[in-house]
Amino acid sequence: MIRVGTRGSALALAQASWVGERLSESYEIVTIEAVGPVEDKSRWVSGLELALLDGKIDIAVHSAKDVPAELADGLSLVAVPAREDPRDAICGAASLSELSPGARVGTSSLRRAAQIRAARSDVEVVEVRGNVDTRLRKLGSGECDALVLAVAGLARLGRLDAVGGILDEFVPAAGQGALAVEARPGAVTVSGLVDPDDFACVMAERELTRALGASCNTPVGAHARVTEDGEFELTAWVGRPDGSVWIRDQMRGGAAGLGALVAGRLLSAGAGELLS
Repeated sequence: MIRVGTRGSALALAQASWVGERLSESYEIVTIEAVGPVEDKSRWVSGLELALLDGKIDIAVHSAKDVPAELADGLSLVAVPAREDPRDAICGAASLSELSPGARVGTSSLRRAAQIRAARSDVEVVEVRGNVDTRLRKLGSGECDALVLAVAGLARLGRLDAVGGILDEFVPAAGQGALAVEARPGAVTVSGLVDPDDFACVMAERELTRALGASCNTPVGAHARVTEDGEFELTAWVGRPDGSVWIRDQMRGGAAGLGALVAGRLLSAGAGELLS
């Protein structure tokens, strides 16, 4: 019996069950409480890591975008399954461009807020927190005129009906749309869960954020994909929280070291000053 650790939200439980159903043996879901303020998603990760190290669970399932660049000693990411759509969606409108000046756009993400402001300096970004259903209820009740959420989360909860449009102009967060399975190396076999290309893409994105010293609470986007000719293409975005200045870069090559190369180019262009 493989004990699958997860946080207790509807989305997290759906993700953990998805992973469990694809394991080579039977499983049980173990819900782990956060360590520290629940607003900080890294606290959920650290709670799950403690459970792994204490032997209370065998694997932990995370949204890859919430996993800090540095893992606890003795643990590693052992699998990234096939990735869902990594893009951001707008709910309540078909696009950012159709919103009226002064429209209130809801998000809890600093990266999304910065990219919204960079694209539309004349709209108001308002903080909207809670799980996906809570945020959609707040949109419905008029707390905001539009809402930006991850396509993948809406898909996993069966709420793609809420998508008004896709924000192709945005660069997603590193790991967005992907699940990450964390474990003690060699403790459990999860090879059937690994999508080699998506694993490599997520690792390249994480390498970039690590090289920049970024976290899930900084205005940084990183998205890697495999091109038709088999190369890896990494797109990155770094900006000020107010969206007034930003840098975007894109580079192709092998997955290994690509994140560090793009990060170096961004730093040479002034990304360090933006992040400071």
